Amino acid sequence: MTGRLTDITRHPIKGHGREALASVRLSAGECLPWDRHWAVAHEAARLREGWNPCANFARGAKAPALMAVTSELEEETATITLRHPERGEIRFRPDDPQDLPRFLDWVTPLNPPERAQPARIVSAGRGMTDSDFPSISVLSTASLADLSARMGMDLSKDRWRGNLWLEGAAPWAEFGWIGRHLRIGGTLLRVEERITRCKATTVDPETGRISGDTLAALDAHYGHKDFGIYAVVIEGGPVSVGDEWSLQ
Repeated sequence: MTGRLTDITRHPIKGHGREALASVRLSAGECLPWDRHWAVAHEAARLREGWNPCANFARGAKAPALMAVTSELEEETATITLRHPERGEIRFRPDDPQDLPRFLDWVTPLNPPERAQPARIVSAGRGMTDSDFPSISVLSTASLADLSARMGMDLSKDRWRGNLWLEGAAPWAEFGWIGRHLRIGGTLLRVEERITRCKATTVDPETGRISGDTLAALDAHYGHKDFGIYAVVIEGGPVSVGDEWSLQ
């Protein structure tokens, strides 16, 4: 089974923006570089050192408006620009405590007032993915097309906050890849598990408003709420949009 890599996306601040890439270099045992490098802890968070579960952070499942944020990262200076259709643009350094008040002023209106509010930006030395191991999320364009057809609407790839999108497989074939290896460009990944989805996927990422109950549709049509797979990098190397992938 072979096909092509169609999209590479990273999310420098967990739940706060997406950025399309033309290419990236993956490293063994690590997340996609800069993906979920930071996360926004809310005021009720109970954090331990290192990786923490998503319940501690502001995110689209609890604050739908965040799904409309896009991002642009300047790696050399660790400076990020966030944009939102209602909040405009902000450029800041997440590691600079002096920039935190400006960021909180910008982002707080995107969070429902009845929920715990964003309080600080944290990092973990690895991507703060939803998995407790450093993962790369891999998704199928065919599965997206199949779900879109069943729901009668064109679902954006950005609903799923994935890293690598593959074309060329049959719809939902990726669930049969658990334990197998994927060769993508100059890298080798091992598929670990399916990704169970949350309410963030019910949000239109262009508007930040709920539109289309993806979870109900997944359950009704397929008997689960899973979309995509988590993989770990076994052999690092470069990957670019258009690279061939193969199942091994």
